[in-house]
Amino acid sequence: MSNLNALMVAVEVASRKRDEARKVLQDTQAAQAAAHNQLEQLEGYARETEARWGNKADTAMQPEVMYHHYQFMDRLGHAAHMQTGVVGDQAQRVDRARRALIEAELRLASLRKVMEKRRHDFELQQSRRDQKQTDERAAMQYSNAIHGAHSQEY
Repeated sequence: MSNLNALMVAVEVASRKRDEARKVLQDTQAAQAAAHNQLEQLEGYARETEARWGNKADTAMQPEVMYHHYQFMDRLGHAAHMQTGVVGDQAQRVDRARRALIEAELRLASLRKVMEKRRHDFELQQSRRDQKQTDERAAMQYSNAIHGAHSQEY
């Protein structure tokens, strides 16, 4: 029975680790969504800026203004490129967290299966012990009944 208690403790620990892995996965998914949202904002801002610039293309622009605009768009493009890397890194973290959760769930399931098998084996062993005791009592009662009947005959 102490073996079952040890398995129950192992199942509890594995459950906590699975819950922690699930929390890590949720946190990394939220971080990935935030990074993706930020990338979309950068790309949207770049499109809006280009659209506004396109409307002004027919007007005469000073070279300094055009230079600053192109420089700004380059920096915005660079920021979007960097953010794409961040989104990729977050995707890798999500994948690792997902694999860790799957491993934790598999470990928990296997521990539960072992525990159920041991519990079943213990119950079967207990049932056999009970049946043996019942058979022994019945044999003793039968023996006493037979010996008691022989004693009364003499």
